[in-house]
Amino acid sequence: MKFTNGFKLSSRASRRLPTEYFMLVDVAFEGDVIGSLGSCPIRESVRDGEGLVYRFVGVAPRLVSGGFDVLALRTGEWIVKPGLVYAADPKVAQTRDTDRAA
Repeated sequence: MKFTNGFKLSSRASRRLPTEYFMLVDVAFEGDVIGSLGSCPIRESVRDGEGLVYRFVGVAPRLVSGGFDVLALRTGEWIVKPGLVYAADPKVAQTRDTDRAA
């Protein structure tokens, strides 16, 4: 029997997962405005409810169907509406005293 990594998604499996699994919600936008996507300003960073900081790294690519291509995300990257990609900031994560359950 062959086992596969539960965290590595095949393209077929990713199409069945809700996009919400790959999104950051209830974030506070921080820093300077570094651009815009349509009428939405792009801030250089966001902070989630637990205080973790994420830096802007790009715009999420879309599938032909219009949904987000979650397979294009790298480890530590998350989508923030309306389709901005933010990555966990390792500098902030290393200096932060975390005591969270896994």
